[in-house]
Amino acid sequence: MASNVNPTVRRRRLGQELRRLRELKGMTAEEVAERLLVSQSKISRLENGRRSISQRDVRDLCGVYEVEDQRMVDSLMEMAKDSRQQGWWHAFGDVPYSVYIGLETDAASLRVYDPQVVPGLLQTRQYAEALISGALPETAQTEIDKRVQVRVRRQERVSSGENPLRLWSVMDESALRRVVGGRELMRDQLEHLVEQSQLPHVTVQVIPFEMGAHPGLNGQYAILEFPDTADSSVVYIEGVTSDLYLEKPNDVQKYSVMYEHLRAQALNVEQSRQFIADIAKGYVR
Repeated sequence: MASNVNPTVRRRRLGQELRRLRELKGMTAEEVAERLLVSQSKISRLENGRRSISQRDVRDLCGVYEVEDQRMVDSLMEMAKDSRQQGWWHAFGDVPYSVYIGLETDAASLRVYDPQVVPGLLQTRQYAEALISGALPETAQTEIDKRVQVRVRRQERVSSGENPLRLWSVMDESALRRVVGGRELMRDQLEHLVEQSQLPHVTVQVIPFEMGAHPGLNGQYAILEFPDTADSSVVYIEGVTSDLYLEKPNDVQKYSVMYEHLRAQALNVEQSRQFIADIAKGYVR
């Protein structure tokens, strides 16, 4: 796959453009589905970027929307072609959260809140393996190894010296106190967390237990923002059997405001770093 082509992002951009064309035509998704003799759910999946879009789909939709600009049609057809290419993560087989990985790969910044564990992009390999093994007790070791490899590969967005991901992590004290893989492993993990927090593009804050109730008690979520203004921000909420992606401006705004409250209630950067270091010292080797 060409290094500058992200199929997930191409699908999103193409879907947004197709939705725009439909709305300009004043048609509902149901009306379009009836014209093309397909299900309404297919049109919705094409527009939200969750489904691969064929060049034939683009041609048919452009016909329904009466797009006369051939350059636009050609551009959309090319985007459809790019959207069917494979990202680096496909080399690892069936990855359950491949849509998220595609978005994260192209994101300029990521704000994440974790109430229970150290966020994936800041985990050591040993911590990641112990965490995945504990969370998925009936999973074969080969599958666990694959997931760990994918997680380590994702971390290149943070460690890369060229165009690194801007990462802001707020976590609950629970994530530091939960002993994953043993006390020595936890000490290594927290020391690694302190080191990562010193990178200029990484910010880590901790909400201590003494802060009591706070807006993050409902669970983990992440907010992804992209360098291209044409790509709307996305709120990602991980689920057990399926994940939730929120893209409506009102939804993103609500989660962004909630994140600002989390940041305000958390210890500042220096306090958080010292807080993590002090807990790490308690995990005797």
